[in-house]
This record gives sequence, C-alpha cells and structure tokens, in this order.
Amino acid sequence: MSDSDSGGGHEQAPSRERKRFPGISSRAYEHPADRSALVALRKLSGFDTVFKALSGLLPERSLRLLFLSDSVRVGDQQFQHLNTMLRDACYILDLEKVPPMYVTQDPQPNAMCIGLDEPIIVVTTGLVELLDEEEMRAVVGHEVGHALSGHSVYRTILLFLTNFALKVAWIPLGNIAIMAIVTALREWFRKSELSADRAGLLVGQDLRASMRGLMKIAGGNHLHEMNVDAFLAQAEEYESGGDMRDSVLKIMNVLPRSHPFTTVRAAELKRWAESRDYQRIMDGHYPRRDEDKDTSVTDSFKESATHYAESVRSSKDPLMGLVRDIAGGAGDLGGRLRDTFTGRGPASAGRNTGDAPGNGSEDPPGGDDAPKGPAAG
Repeated sequence: MSDSDSGGGHEQAPSRERKRFPGISSRAYEHPADRSALVALRKLSGFDTVFKALSGLLPERSLRLLFLSDSVRVGDQQFQHLNTMLRDACYILDLEKVPPMYVTQDPQPNAMCIGLDEPIIVVTTGLVELLDEEEMRAVVGHEVGHALSGHSVYRTILLFLTNFALKVAWIPLGNIAIMAIVTALREWFRKSELSADRAGLLVGQDLRASMRGLMKIAGGNHLHEMNVDAFLAQAEEYESGGDMRDSVLKIMNVLPRSHPFTTVRAAELKRWAESRDYQRIMDGHYPRRDEDKDTSVTDSFKESATHYAESVRSSKDPLMGLVRDIAGGAGDLGGRLRDTFTGRGPASAGRNTGDAPGNGSEDPPGGDDAPKGPAAG
C-alpha cells in the first residue's frame, strides 16, 4: 500500500480543515466503562492463560495473507478516497504507523480492526456503498481509534474464541469455560465501541455525520425517511421505557452482541459531544501519550467507579431505579421486586401490604416464583 505500509503517511494533510491532536493519548477519548470492563476481563480466572496461549498460536501471518489474497488493499491505486481518509485519520490522531486497510466483499455493513502484532483495518463493500464521504470518515476514524487504543489484540482473540466455542460445544464443561471468557470479551468490546465512536468524532469533527452513519447502519440508505431527533428519541424510549421485565430482557438481548445497539451508541456519542471533556480536547487540552507511563491505576479505578455511580443516579431504567432504592435503604425489598416484575403500581402495592401482610394469595399466578431467578441474577 505504498506509504501506508511503511508508516510514513503524515505528509498529506486532511482534505478539509480540521483540528489535529499531536501526541494524543487514547485516554482522552476512552469511555470509563471501556477501561473498567478491560480491567475486569484481565482479572477473569483463566484469561491470562488463554491470552498467552493464543498469542503464540493464532496464525497472524495467515490472517494477513488471507486478506492480501482475497480482499482489495486500499492504497494510492485502489480505493484512493479511503486511502486519503485513512491517512487523514492517522494524521489527526497522530498515529505514527498507518495500518493496512482492506476492502472485502460482504453485503453486510461492517468494519473491524484486528491483528496481534500490528493492527489491520477491514471494511466491507456493504459499508463502503452505504455511507457518504463524511460518514465514512467517522468510521475510518473509529477504526483508527481502536488501533491507537490497542483494541485489535482482544478483538482478534474474541473472533477466534467465538468460532472455537462453536467447534467444542459438544465437549462437556469445556465450552462453559470458553464461553465465560467470550462473554467477558463481548462485554468489554461493547464498551470499547463507545470509545471508538468518540475517536471517530474527533477525526470527522462532524456530529451530524456520525449520527447519520449510525442511522444508516440501523435503517439502511433511506435518510430521507429518517430523522436524527426521532432516532435519539428511540434511545430515550429504550433506556427509560418498560418495567423490570423489560430491563432483564434488555440485558438478555445485548449479551450475545459484540456491538451496543445503534440508538444507544448515538445517544452516548451525542452526550459526550456536548460535554466539557469533548470541548477541552477540541481546545487542545488532553492527555498525552508520553504521560501514559505516569498514569495512576487507582485514578482510573476511581474514574470508572464515579462514572458507574453517576450512571445509576441518572439512569431512567427501572432496574437502575431499584438499585438506587436498595442503596438508599428502601424497605420491603421482596414487595418491590414483586411489584416491578408484575407491573403492579405503588398504590396497589401499598394496599396489598396493608390488607394482607405476608400473604401472597392475592398475587397474580406465578407472581412470586417466576421473577425470583432473573432478579437475583
């Protein structure tokens, strides 16, 4: 890929005027949940052993040869517009070595950053055909953000273990250990997507384009039929609507996914774009890479804990409301669980408690028994 392979790609300035962030650390845009999930992943029993084993066994050279032989490598003579975007993104985020990028034939819109020794960016034809220039610029910046954060290593292991788990599903207990790691990897990767979305915004510096890209991934190339405000209203309805049963269903729905839901990603990105943290970065005040070695792990833990505490306080999700009540010492926990799962309001809960204390005879069928499993989990 000419200059891209050698890493000397910073001579070419962006195609339109945008701010550049020399020496920026990935800490500047990483979502606190991303960092805390990665810490939790590394502490998972058996993860270090699996990681060390796979680091030596995964066919890194084979992976590169596969894309080299069966995809189109982006460069000065192939997909020139993507090559320009890639070099722009690396210029803006000051990534010294421009990673190779490949376009692979797949109608499903997707992009990924993989590789153990060095990152490789892969985009599908479905994505290239779906997005316009500014939307695609945000996606390329998203993937360069993954590369700068070092996410490609864990993403590669996730892909390998997901496929491996299918092959050993017949082995008693063997698949359970693998799926525990896969589940933890997916939880981290969903959070890492929020970080990479922020990197994409720093590269594109066009929030509307980032929003449009997410809308297209969700609803296809029908922008004339879609509206950003209405799309964000869906996220609000998703996050706050329903009762406790819906909260549990949300958790169950997201567990098998590698990416967060697109409406949630859009809402998260918009919140960050309107925050003081984003404005400080745009003003040139951000953590530098040369300061990473002096970063306090304790401070990172505190930041993550503060983020989660604030998320619980501000969340409109019924489950988070219950967590707040428990933390605040709410009485009659059993009654609260029963009422939230069965959809009975506070008024009816009060009448039942007063009329028949300790008597579950007035509960709907299955009201006491069915919810206890999910609630405890």
